[in-house]
Amino acid sequence: MFQGDLLDATDDQLRAAVEEADILALLPALAHLTGDLALLRDDLRPDPAMLVQPDAGYTADQLETARTIATEALIRHRDAGAPPAPPVAPEALHALIEFLVGPATDEWYPVLREELALEGADHRAPGWSKAEVAPDRPFRVAVIGAGMSGLLAAHRLRQAGIDVTILEKDDDVGGTWYENTYPGCRVDVPNHFYSYSFAQRPDWPQFFSTQPALLDYFRRCADELGLRPLIRFGTEVVEARFDDTDQQWSVTTRSASGGDATERYDVVVSAVGQLNRPKYPDLPGVGEFAGPAFHSARWDHDVDLTGKRVAVIGTGASAVQLIPEIAAEVGELLVFQRTPPWIAPTPNYHDDLPEGLRWLMAQVPDYAHWDRLWQFWKMHEGLLPAAVVDPEWPDQERSMSILNELVRQMLTMHLEAEFTDPELRAKMIPPYPPLAKRVVRDNGSWPRALQRPNVSVHTEPIEAITEKGIRTADGEEHVVDVVIYGTGFTASEFLTPMRVVGTGGVDLHERWGGDARAYLGVTIPDFPNLFLLYGPNTNIVINGSIIYFSECEVHYLTEAIRLLLAGGHRSMDCRADVHDAYNERIDAANRTMVWGAAEVNSWYRNKKGRVAQNWPFSLLEYWQQTREPDPADYTLR
Repeated sequence: MFQGDLLDATDDQLRAAVEEADILALLPALAHLTGDLALLRDDLRPDPAMLVQPDAGYTADQLETARTIATEALIRHRDAGAPPAPPVAPEALHALIEFLVGPATDEWYPVLREELALEGADHRAPGWSKAEVAPDRPFRVAVIGAGMSGLLAAHRLRQAGIDVTILEKDDDVGGTWYENTYPGCRVDVPNHFYSYSFAQRPDWPQFFSTQPALLDYFRRCADELGLRPLIRFGTEVVEARFDDTDQQWSVTTRSASGGDATERYDVVVSAVGQLNRPKYPDLPGVGEFAGPAFHSARWDHDVDLTGKRVAVIGTGASAVQLIPEIAAEVGELLVFQRTPPWIAPTPNYHDDLPEGLRWLMAQVPDYAHWDRLWQFWKMHEGLLPAAVVDPEWPDQERSMSILNELVRQMLTMHLEAEFTDPELRAKMIPPYPPLAKRVVRDNGSWPRALQRPNVSVHTEPIEAITEKGIRTADGEEHVVDVVIYGTGFTASEFLTPMRVVGTGGVDLHERWGGDARAYLGVTIPDFPNLFLLYGPNTNIVINGSIIYFSECEVHYLTEAIRLLLAGGHRSMDCRADVHDAYNERIDAANRTMVWGAAEVNSWYRNKKGRVAQNWPFSLLEYWQQTREPDPADYTLR
């Protein structure tokens, strides 16, 4: 139905396309395209208190009015020959953004303008170049990892004219989206938001795209940005050692054939991520099972599960995605659960974008940008207020505030409606407060899979992995043909397994002692010119997108390198007192959040029980803190 361009569309086709559009994003897109700010009527401004509701809480009358206005604007635009958008004056752009976000515009405006990246504007590009700052100084940077943050760092550094090399252990780009190929693997952030601000894509196939689509996106970015010549594939970093004399890093790498090589760099950027090293359960017998056994992040596609008796250990995010995909294929599926996840109902989680919406994304310039901004704003706070602990709240085993209790009741009602069998329902309703662990998205496929006649859920603790299968604490041995570990990642073991040695020969992993910390999640005392991306306490779990955080971190990185070059400094070393005070603030804030107060196992905590992953403040605060490094926070040599 939706073929050809806008000039060929009939009134009925335009009307039908608008019916499938997200009208809140379409209105400012059309106001921008036509220059007619009168489209942004006051009675159609979204209510900030209703952002998480469908259509931002619009009534039926508001929806009808908004769609009529949008359709008429499209018809006028078509009849005028679909002229390009007029230049946008600063005050007009401010009014367009304010329509979506309301009175918060002034504080948020710089961030929102960056996220919008209207007409391809790249506001986060470095505003300086090495040729201007230090043209004669040799300066090399090594970026470890060619995943989402590594590609981003290399792009920004090259924009500034920096000599950069990416060292990647895999054979292609993509990081976690290259390594995780299990059935059902997909993103849990709306796709128009899960993308670089400077490389937005208007043609995502689904609202929450699958692993192949995401890998394709990062491959396309690597190609279009010209980054592949900078990447050494099949090259794993085994050691990075700082030389106190010449203030440089010696980086030792190992090729796929096993040969080692060492090179010198002025700066090392770790972009190795957190969710890439599989975690296996600490159980006797792991490795002794006689049949095929593999982790979800190392899926063995040569194993045919058809008709097999299969065990899946774990019911976290990966397991919730893969179990519905294999349940109909296997003969029998045994699901071993330690802790049930809270499920966020997401009806469109597996849905393709409607045809009319995809067509409008292609035909209305910058509509995808406005849609991305709208997704950002709806998620910028998310459920964060419901994660704050009320110390006076009673019965903190089940919830921790009035908002947290409301979320618990809402999610419980959903689970009660989905799981009709009382025995299974009792197993699947979490006994801990919501938001204490990662909340998992689902469109109903999870409860449907677990209620199939060939699927059983086992909550008896696992005692051991045996040659034949799994033995539980009640003494029963569950004989299976295949064991699949859906047991997550070693997220708290940052920068492993490579060795990192700083000033005076201090070993990073010995310094951390299993409790990783960094200033802004980026820099560490006694490790000059080492910058971490997706480092300690930069994970966000119920609001925003990790790409947003990476863009903030990389901006801080490029500004730090400018500080080095402009001042003629060889290195910059985060002061210990600054680092420690920052981490005390992070720890104190995390203790006031559900994930820091609840007594439940979670990958948010490290082996010492500290929340080493999560950022407990707003997205705005992190943006503000990463604008540029304060020289007073560092020792400059």
